[in-house]
Amino acid sequence: MPQPEKTATLYRMVMPEHVCPYGRKSLWLLKRKGYRVDDRHLTSRAATDAFKARHDVKTTPQTFIDGQRIGGHDDLRRFFGQKVPAPGQTSYTPVLAVFAVALLIAAAIAWLRFGTLASVSILPNFIATAMCLLAMLKLQDVEKFSTMFLNYDLLAQKWPGYGYVYPFAELGAGVLMLAGALTWLSAPVALVIGGVGAVSVFKAVYIDKRELKCACVGGASNVPLGFVSLTENLMMIAMAAAMLVMAV
Repeated sequence: MPQPEKTATLYRMVMPEHVCPYGRKSLWLLKRKGYRVDDRHLTSRAATDAFKARHDVKTTPQTFIDGQRIGGHDDLRRFFGQKVPAPGQTSYTPVLAVFAVALLIAAAIAWLRFGTLASVSILPNFIATAMCLLAMLKLQDVEKFSTMFLNYDLLAQKWPGYGYVYPFAELGAGVLMLAGALTWLSAPVALVIGGVGAVSVFKAVYIDKRELKCACVGGASNVPLGFVSLTENLMMIAMAAAMLVMAV
């Protein structure tokens, strides 16, 4: 027996100067889920305001299925069983994305230079690339980063200017490590910032038992301070120590 056609009604803003992106995403999601959509456009600010007043809602788009109001785009995602992160929810996704991209770049460098992925250069290039990417995220808003950094970094608490210097030091050390240049400068810098960072994170999280957000991926992040932050600093220490040993 044929299944009845699934239908939905979507009200969304489609005006000459603005087409609501969440309306477009709602339309796309409904079609992906096999719905025939009655796509109703709100073509002016007055029409949008009148719709909101009539249905006692604060935002558009609004989706109706079987005569029942589902709600906006996030509500529609929940209706279909998709996860919707809560505002301010902590997440490891940003730093995991950085590490994944850094690994791909390191693999690409190895393939370009040696024609193989079985190269010992992948690990040091991964660490150096991750340092550059993390520094880039901090440099997007140094002011916010330095403020978050002050919550736990021991050197920054003694000298707040260190929070402004740190992203540039991390970037410089990472670039020099990738280039294999000025090891006498890059290795000590990485050793210092990694060492201070590791001690600071360990004290804040594992001794003081504080629940803080990590500044490692910039000041707007919701990455919890802890294992990932400690790993970042330990990688810098290991990289710097290995470079110093090889330079001797």
